[in-house]
Amino acid sequence: MRKTYVLDTNVLLHDPDALTRFEDNLVVIPIEVVAEIDRFKRDPSEKGRNARAVSRLLDELRTKGNLADGVPLDDRHGGQLRVVFCRAETLAQLPPELRAGNGDHNILAVALEQRLQDVMGNQPPVVLVTKDTNLRIKADAVGLIAQDYTTDKVAIADLYRGFRELWVSAELMDRIKQPEGLAADALPASSPGAEALLANEGVTLVNQLQPAHTMLARYNAASQTLQPLQRASKVRLGRIQSRNREQTFALDLLLDPSVPLVTLLGKAGTGKTLLALAAGLHQVADERLYERLLVTRPVISLGKEIGFLPGDVDEKMGPWMQPIIDNLDYLLGGADDIQGGGGRASQRGPRSSWADLKGMGLLEVEAISYIRGRSIPRQFMIVDESQNLTPHEVKTIVTRVGEGTKIVFTGDPYQIDNPYVDAESNGLTWLVERFKGQKLAGHVTLCRGERSPLAELAANLLE
Repeated sequence: MRKTYVLDTNVLLHDPDALTRFEDNLVVIPIEVVAEIDRFKRDPSEKGRNARAVSRLLDELRTKGNLADGVPLDDRHGGQLRVVFCRAETLAQLPPELRAGNGDHNILAVALEQRLQDVMGNQPPVVLVTKDTNLRIKADAVGLIAQDYTTDKVAIADLYRGFRELWVSAELMDRIKQPEGLAADALPASSPGAEALLANEGVTLVNQLQPAHTMLARYNAASQTLQPLQRASKVRLGRIQSRNREQTFALDLLLDPSVPLVTLLGKAGTGKTLLALAAGLHQVADERLYERLLVTRPVISLGKEIGFLPGDVDEKMGPWMQPIIDNLDYLLGGADDIQGGGGRASQRGPRSSWADLKGMGLLEVEAISYIRGRSIPRQFMIVDESQNLTPHEVKTIVTRVGEGTKIVFTGDPYQIDNPYVDAESNGLTWLVERFKGQKLAGHVTLCRGERSPLAELAANLLE
């Protein structure tokens, strides 16, 4: 059955192509939404770019006819778009608390008018689509159907973990040690977890007769074989070594130049950023596989802003990059000197390693705000706290990757500070789902915290 979808402003700012995603249905845009889009179009952020894209699309559709009467959206599906005004008499039918005439209430009034026409049999069922939770509650209170915009949502409970367990015979575990590895078609179909393997998926092989005997491997989609993990044990990363199997899977992907896109998810303290920095520094400074280590993260604060930050770009980025500085100091020796009572860390200061790497041209800090339009070749790029990015922002970043660059996204979808995304609609989980099974990408969900027993307990109890 055809439906009428009334769209809120936040839907279009989240996805400027949302107008075209409702197939053969009628899409209604309240005039209040057009006014709000106009107010956002000068914003220099991603919202401003999306607002300008929506304005261009509406202007293009205007050439097909009168927007008030309705214009075709897609010749294939037969969808239509209409721009509708809020009528005073409809606004008066709202409860007294909702008659103030602000943006949300005007949008509610437009949806209500469409619903009243539906009651008279002139219109298909009406649905208000908004990412504003409170507006959905208000819509429900006045008898309207309201939904979130879920086109880019990923079911977080079913998100791909990047690894699995396979129970096999001792003979198969011996065969994987051969140079050609273990052919995937040699795995018994009746073995638990033996459904089709995905490219670069980590596998824990468990001996059926001796469950304590295990081996870690990764599926090579090109040769369709399981290969034992070796990189993490062969490469020395200073004081860093994997402390659990998920970290071993992660390091194997991070150290493999044939996998240019790696995503690491995990709660606080699982080692996402530390592992990425350690692998990046090793391949930049020791192996010279990449020209420099490029680190960036969204500039979104946990709490209330403290105000204007003085200085140049590097000085402004300092507070946002402090977690990276802390990890670099730990990797390059400062933490040992502090813990052991040595004097070198106190003499040089925690920023010395950071400044030295930047001075040698091995480390670069880039604000995500300035990444559009760049081409980034031969670099090891880390995007930290990427759960705060929208899918469109993630797409913008990945499409900046040039020849010979490896990009790593790290984040925790349960620690989101961006008010416009949630655990199921953020760019990181969207990226994991879209690149699942691709030969150029690998993913690991880190499960166990290794920062400290207290941090692990807090992450588990304080949810």
